[in-house]
Amino acid sequence: MTLSKAPLHSVSDADLSAARRVLTTASQALAQLAEQLDGDFTRAVGVMLQAKGRIIVSGMGKSGHVARKIAATLSSTGTPSHFVHPAEASHGDMGAIARQDALLLLSWGGETAELSDLITYAKRHRIPIVAIGANPDSTLIKAADVPLLLPRAPEACPMGLAPTTSTTMMLSLGDALAVALMERKGFSPDQYRDLHPGGSLGRALIRVCDLMHSGDAVPLASPDTPVPALLLTMASGRLGCVGIVDKDGALAGIVTDGDIRRHAGDDIARRKACEVMTAGPKVARPDQLAAEALALMTEKKITQLFVVAADSPAPLGVIHIHDCVAAGIA
Repeated sequence: MTLSKAPLHSVSDADLSAARRVLTTASQALAQLAEQLDGDFTRAVGVMLQAKGRIIVSGMGKSGHVARKIAATLSSTGTPSHFVHPAEASHGDMGAIARQDALLLLSWGGETAELSDLITYAKRHRIPIVAIGANPDSTLIKAADVPLLLPRAPEACPMGLAPTTSTTMMLSLGDALAVALMERKGFSPDQYRDLHPGGSLGRALIRVCDLMHSGDAVPLASPDTPVPALLLTMASGRLGCVGIVDKDGALAGIVTDGDIRRHAGDDIARRKACEVMTAGPKVARPDQLAAEALALMTEKKITQLFVVAADSPAPLGVIHIHDCVAAGIA
């Protein structure tokens, strides 16, 4: 085989033309799919919502790869799901499917032989089938309790054979089902974070209450505390600050190591906390995203925030910029 001698980074009009053709074909097909959606989509969401078990997703070949991704998306967005390979189902993996489940089967032509045993099993045990395909007269679409028909859009490959446009539509329709289910269930950011504790997604949803120092770890003092005693409290807390609370326990101010340095030449040993504190300090809420707290600290050029609830001025904790950095929030 002879490889082209063209420079690796040269611009090819043919390459760009092919890329644009693929993307344009896909976008046109998706627009057509969106236009033809009807009550069957709502019925499909209802079937999946009512399933007391899991959503079993299956398909063969490229449809199988798409099915795996749909199952993963459903599971990660609050709808428990898993992929079952249709060929393996015929050799024992049918046992992974329970009567409380619902099936989501994918096949462009709808005549995938490997799906036949899954269809038969589902019918025998009255397990509902939602099918995604393009042939309304196919075995799969006719067997489905809820058929979701795809438009007969052309594949983007030059031979019109390799699954490209078809798999894009399948994947997008799977995403649409997942999002509709999320909205019907009222799936919250907290639930999403619970299912995505790792990676940038999990870090982006960490809240202040997850990182803040609380209880005895919160350095507090009264307004009339002498500065020498204040320094001992600050040193023991190792957060570079002390919260100043009034007689009612409300946060009145904050003293940081920077405040101490600024008053170093003012006979500071004879001063009280109320004389060196910064009154009305910036605060964070416990349910606030840690990324938002970090942004505030960065903007105000400070390194810590006391945490107070919206309905109470009493400090609940303190979050330090180092806590955010250590958690991978940036």
